[in-house]
This record gives sequence, C-alpha cells and structure tokens, in this order.
Amino acid sequence: MSINYTPNTNSSAQTADLPPTATITGKGGHPNVSDTERVISGVAGAVIAGYALTQTKNTLGTALPLGLLGGYLLYRGATGNCPTYTALRTGTGQQTDSKIAVIPEGQGIKIVKAMTIQKPASELYTFWRNFENLPVFMKHLEAVTVTDETHSSWTAKAPFGQTVSWDAEILSDEPNKRIVWRSLEHADIPNTGTVRFEELSAGRGTAVTVSLEYNPPLGMVGAVVAKMFGEEPGTQVHDSLRRFKELMETGELPTIQGQPNGVLGRNKTEGMA
Repeated sequence: MSINYTPNTNSSAQTADLPPTATITGKGGHPNVSDTERVISGVAGAVIAGYALTQTKNTLGTALPLGLLGGYLLYRGATGNCPTYTALRTGTGQQTDSKIAVIPEGQGIKIVKAMTIQKPASELYTFWRNFENLPVFMKHLEAVTVTDETHSSWTAKAPFGQTVSWDAEILSDEPNKRIVWRSLEHADIPNTGTVRFEELSAGRGTAVTVSLEYNPPLGMVGAVVAKMFGEEPGTQVHDSLRRFKELMETGELPTIQGQPNGVLGRNKTEGMA
C-alpha cells in the first residue's frame, strides 16, 4: 500500500523536494552499532582496559594506547555509537522513528539536478511515469520492471562490473507535476527522491528537476569509489536529464556507434515522433 507523502508547499525547482530522513533515536549519539557488535565491543573493551591497568611499568608504550582503545570500545558498547561509522556515514545498526524514511538522518548524500525541456509537462510526465521507459535514456539502468501501479523493481550498473537492485514504491503521484518514490527494505542502495515537472510561462518549456538522496555502501568511502569508476549518481542524473531532453525534443538520442571517425549520429527510438 502506498503512503501518501505531503511535501513542503514552499518547494521549488531549485530546492530539494524529498521525503524526510529518519530521525535517529537513542541516547548518547547515533545508535549505528548493532546489538551484537555492542556486546562484542563492551566485552573486548573491558578485557583490554583491564589488561592496560596491569601495565603500570610501561605507561606510554603499552598502558596508555591500550587504555584508550579499551575506553573507546567500552564507549561504543555502552552507547551504541561508533564515531568512525558516523564519519563514514555507515553502520551496522540503525533505528528510526519514521514510517516512510529509508535513510537515517545525516547519512544520506543529496543530489538536485534540473534541466529545461521544450515540451509540455504532460508529455514529459507521461513518458517518465512509465518507468520501463527510463533505461532508454538512463544509461546506468539495466532494467526497470513495473509490478503494479505503485511498485517496481530496478537493476542498475555498479563499479567493477557489478549490478545493484532494489524494489521501489511511489509515495505520491501528481499527474503532470510530480512523482515521489522510495526504495523498500533490503535495497542494495537505499534511495528516495522526487522528479518534478514545472511548466514555465510564455512557452519557455518545462523545468524538470530530479531530487535524489541515497545511502551508498560503506558511506562516503563507497561514494568516492563510485565516483572514481564513473558511476557517481550526480553525474548519472545530469547525463540522464540531458539525454531525456534530447529524446523528448527530437525523438532521437545522439550516438557515435557505427559512425566513421566518431561522427555524431542519431539513434531513433520507437514510439517517438
């Protein structure tokens, strides 16, 4: 069942229009350590700290470093908060108080990209709303399968020749204006976002804005690796909008495949004029 998400009515094409991130519950900081890991950290911290107290003859060489390590592990076990995980925007345990949020507060990476397309909002919305059309111009997508009116399954390319997949749910659908979605449980990359179609005055076309938030594996480390291997979502969204513009305005996509000396050719797409 779809959950109706009501956005901030002050959102515009220049502002991220996303479902809220989940406020992280718990005391002593972000509880980003699982219960099992907390127990292990607590036991290990107690053992190491206890051993450090016996090393009184070698305070700087042994006792101090071990004492600091033991104290760190004890803090980790007692609070469920790992500063290292927080810095990397990752963790092994995340509790939230939101029924629709899929990304814990402070751990997502936000992207907002916009482009003006010389077509009516209704035409752009209709093409995009059939999600199975999206791989036509989103090169990083391998496949999208619509399972019912509000649910779909997605497969995308990832670094090192791998793929990632997730199921998605539409949270809000305003025909010719806006689509809001989120990934569901067990997504390889939790994500949520909005695509907005804002028809401009005086025949100036339609501003299409994609607002995306995602939580890459390994947090910021995973984001850096993705960028190094050309799979960074910000670049993907920008390139996809550019290709969407080309497709909708001309009915064709630019390609150099099969062209001598890399001369720009045209790849006609079925169903487009």
